[in-house]
Amino acid sequence: MNVPQIQIQTTRAVLGLQITKPTQEIEQPKATLTQEQPAAILEMSTTKPQLSIDTTEARADLDLKSSSRRIAENAQYGEQGVQEGIGRRAQEGQQLAAIENGGNAIVEIIKQNTTPPPKQLGIRFVGNSTKIQTSFQPGSLDIKITPQKAVNNVQINKPIHHYNQGKVTGQMEQWNSLQIDFKY
Repeated sequence: MNVPQIQIQTTRAVLGLQITKPTQEIEQPKATLTQEQPAAILEMSTTKPQLSIDTTEARADLDLKSSSRRIAENAQYGEQGVQEGIGRRAQEGQQLAAIENGGNAIVEIIKQNTTPPPKQLGIRFVGNSTKIQTSFQPGSLDIKITPQKAVNNVQINKPIHHYNQGKVTGQMEQWNSLQIDFKY
């Protein structure tokens, strides 16, 4: 007996892929950096020192006196001379008043007035440096420094990015098929 048969024959489909790879380029430029250091601010203030030298007494020892001092000394010398003269006249008057006590008062008075005392000879040093008066006030120096901060300007550059997209294309290399046969 012949039994009918069905024969089925299939072929599978084969899909072929054509792939174009993607490309990517990344470049990172360096950051732009500018630096600046401003100079520090320097402020200086000074107070001048003062030196005072008073040589009035030392100059007076050398007979270099001011006119006002010379006038005052001469006035004092004149007053002293007047006082001495008054004293001498009073003493001479007393000697003349005591003439009854004996002695020759007029001769004595003349001898006193005409015979000067002997002069002393000797060396005299003038100018005493210890009479110079000095005073000193020191000065001062004030320094003020204000540092300035460094200026850093940093500019970050974005990366340069190039991307070419990949591509996948498909094509059928073999189509699927189905064959059915009947056999009797």
